[in-house]
Amino acid sequence: MARYFTEEHEWIDLEGDTATVGITDYAQEQLGDIVFVELPEIGMVIDKGKDAAVVESVKAASDVYAPISGEVMEANPALEDDPALVNTAPEEDGWFFKMTVSDKSQLEGLMDAKAYKSFCNEL
Repeated sequence: MARYFTEEHEWIDLEGDTATVGITDYAQEQLGDIVFVELPEIGMVIDKGKDAAVVESVKAASDVYAPISGEVMEANPALEDDPALVNTAPEEDGWFFKMTVSDKSQLEGLMDAKAYKSFCNEL
């Protein structure tokens, strides 16, 4: 499974034509304690770079952007009951949604793990 990262601190795991999206450990650290997550509707078509979800913490609310274009196939039901999963397992059980991949060429502008770590070190 290939994992990519955005400059807005989303991660995307690609498995075939399905992508799983969440926010990075760096992002959840910046937000602090997550208290609410608004997930996208199943069937919603999202364009790359557009708002897909909202995450609220004790510090601030932040949008989660779609790293690629596609249709939402599944939202993580565990986050509705336990939004703190984003803090405890942001890059595992705290994923936000799964979507179809409409154009794999959109992955070209995303970073791999090494490039993302370097990007965060410069912030």
